[in-house]
Amino acid sequence: MNPVRIVNKLLRRSALFLVTLACIAAASASAANSRPNFLLVLCDDLGYGDLGCYGNTEITTPNIDRFAAESLRLTDCYASSANCSPSRTGLMTGRTPYRVGVYNWIPMLSPMHVRESEITVATLLRNAGYATCLSGKWHLNGNFNLPGQPQPDDHGFDHWFATQNNCLPNHRNPYNFVRNDIPVGPLEGFAADLVTAEATEWLRNGRDKSKPFFLFVSYHEPHEPIATADWAAKLYPSDDPSRSAHHGNISQMDAAFGRLMAALDSLRLRENTVVFFTSDNGPAITGIHPHGSTGGLREKKGHVYEGGIRVPGILRWPGRTKPGAISDTPVIGVDVLPTFCEIAGVKPPADRAIDGTSILPLLEGRPIERDAPMCWQLNRAASAPKIAMRQGDWKILAKIDKPQLKPSADWLVEEMEAIKTCQLTEFELYNLRDDRAETKDLAKSEPERLEAMASTLRSLHREIQTEGPEWPAWTWPRYESKRIEWPAYRGKKRKPATGGSNSKAPASK
Repeated sequence: MNPVRIVNKLLRRSALFLVTLACIAAASASAANSRPNFLLVLCDDLGYGDLGCYGNTEITTPNIDRFAAESLRLTDCYASSANCSPSRTGLMTGRTPYRVGVYNWIPMLSPMHVRESEITVATLLRNAGYATCLSGKWHLNGNFNLPGQPQPDDHGFDHWFATQNNCLPNHRNPYNFVRNDIPVGPLEGFAADLVTAEATEWLRNGRDKSKPFFLFVSYHEPHEPIATADWAAKLYPSDDPSRSAHHGNISQMDAAFGRLMAALDSLRLRENTVVFFTSDNGPAITGIHPHGSTGGLREKKGHVYEGGIRVPGILRWPGRTKPGAISDTPVIGVDVLPTFCEIAGVKPPADRAIDGTSILPLLEGRPIERDAPMCWQLNRAASAPKIAMRQGDWKILAKIDKPQLKPSADWLVEEMEAIKTCQLTEFELYNLRDDRAETKDLAKSEPERLEAMASTLRSLHREIQTEGPEWPAWTWPRYESKRIEWPAYRGKKRKPATGGSNSKAPASK
């Protein structure tokens, strides 16, 4: 054969081979890009009644309200716990926090952490080909950016820009952010703006754009120590500067959230991105800032009554959620992992209990079938009940047969013993559809229902009690407390606000 013809034939075959490879690569990229992106937005201590779209008549939240009008708004959305770290643990692992061993909020240097053996939604999605990023508060370990405990990258995040817990010295010009293991040093600006800027920069320039993404934006607002920009505080002129600061802090976060949503639009990512907005627990309503709202629900952060655990929940998935839709179906933070996994075509871990369930049936007008009831436990709860469970419209709460412990972060030998050995006593029973404020205890008038639910709760409690790990005794060194700069109005006596003082009851179906 003519040598020239041989060479030409080889070149044609090579070209065909390269075209084939390109087609395969393009098909793979197309398949990857067809999977939805995920944006999880978590606020800190944002109360059920703190947003306009949930009935607040004082606080200005135009961006979140606009987002709610484009989305499905959940009236019965719950955090996984009544305080910070346990709630975030449930959100990331799909497991009720006491199974995982996160029994309380985690101070800096605490031995408590989400162990390496746990599998987060970020890890599952990263292993399935997603680019992953955390921007904001972490709060799932004590040895943050120190040896001996898993860090955000060990739990699935390719890129992370985070604080262990709060911004220090407060929301203004923080110095304690870490980016991918490296301390960033002093920054200029406010927490929500910095967290949003990092997230949007990653979306524009930091991620692998051949992959779908999971972005976790974890705002610090309105958790203390609050610091609020003048423009936001001036929205709420008042003789009480703490009111102006608290309300302005939420509006400041709302403005940052608006920029985050605008970034999605400018990058043409809206149509293929599932966005879920929620909070980690109810409002703190502290002595310094007694202004958060539960929308009329009972108690606040740190309680397993509704005010401590029911939170805003807004889901947008264009083409799958109807703009302006409202659902009163109960949903909880542990549902995030199985829901995102089902959407992405990823199997949740089969070697451990997953307490959440996918809420995709809700988007198709079908009921959610739960294998495990929704439940909460906080042995350091400020009120007498420490454990609660919801089934349908009914909620049961229980005390435990151990001495009451004041809210604190010290870890005591007797506290660990109580978690592993306590029994349930003195139940309360409420119908939340008729009495969402939990004012009428029906334990005596519904004895059969009470006994059936108590039996279920006892069994579930024993199962969780057995699984949770043990931590050594530890004295809280108040690392953060020594570094906080509090506002000038700290120490002035104020009348605590009631849970629903600045909001109407939000509409339901």
